[in-house]
Amino acid sequence: MEPGNESQTLEFLLLGFSEDPALQPLIFGLFLSMYLVTVAGNLLIVMAILSDPHLHTPMYFFLSNLSLVDVCFTSTTVPRMLVNIQTQSKAISYAGCITQMFFFILFTGLDDFLLAVMAYDRFVAICHPLHYTVIMSPRLCVQLVLVSWVISVLHALSHSLLVLRLSFCANLEIPHFFCELIQVVHTACSDTFLNNTVIYVASVLLGGSPLAGILYSYSKIVSSIRAISSAQGKYKAFSTCASHLSIVSLFYCTLLGVYFSSAVTQNPHSTATASVMYTVVTPMLNPFIYSLRNTDIKRALKRLVGMKMIKRPNPLGLKQ
Repeated sequence: MEPGNESQTLEFLLLGFSEDPALQPLIFGLFLSMYLVTVAGNLLIVMAILSDPHLHTPMYFFLSNLSLVDVCFTSTTVPRMLVNIQTQSKAISYAGCITQMFFFILFTGLDDFLLAVMAYDRFVAICHPLHYTVIMSPRLCVQLVLVSWVISVLHALSHSLLVLRLSFCANLEIPHFFCELIQVVHTACSDTFLNNTVIYVASVLLGGSPLAGILYSYSKIVSSIRAISSAQGKYKAFSTCASHLSIVSLFYCTLLGVYFSSAVTQNPHSTATASVMYTVVTPMLNPFIYSLRNTDIKRALKRLVGMKMIKRPNPLGLKQ
């Protein structure tokens, strides 16, 4: 079946986690709750940063971008799955599948690059504190985010265009809750050698490079912290990057866990279940990690909530 001729009628079936009807309400409620918490938590972080002038620094600029990307990242997959459960339909159109795949690859790449940029920011702050404001200028911060966007868009676009050239026959079942690139490629009945090669090369270059940058940055950070004489100074320096290190560990550990579990078990349903960790759980936990471990964010959130309370309408017109 050529996509160019019959893409209007071509549909994929997202099998999800379970076909047991009794489990569908539980799955729906669980993912709806996690999605609402993810969106609310990350948007609160963004609003707190925007409302507090003390947080208008490079570190929180990158954090606000990461929070927005996490909202988009989760919104790419979860709402569609919830609609499918509610309508009791597993179908997704050819165009819808390609679009979902494009945005999923885009926001996964952005997460990856933003975590690397944040690691570089912490490296400059701890290893070159006297030159921090000069190096991490507003112009450089915007440029780093823009470069992350451009690379991620080109990466997602290249995979999407390569999938468009494939032919799909029967058995268009995807054992996942969203149109994951590798699963979509595996359903094709034409030659996928070029697709698999690009997937491998892109994973090594665009996945490995940010990770290598993060590891290099933290190796230098650890060396600088060890050179600090006082215990209080060491604690203060480490505390500035503890939240970021927690998010990096959570993101890459879950991502690598999905990769190794799929390689060992060869069970697509197990892979789909494991992928929930980095597609849903990690974006949901990020706001909690930053708000619980960061006093500046906690103070900004309290001030934001206090402003909302003060600005509530007074129906009696009494002075407060």
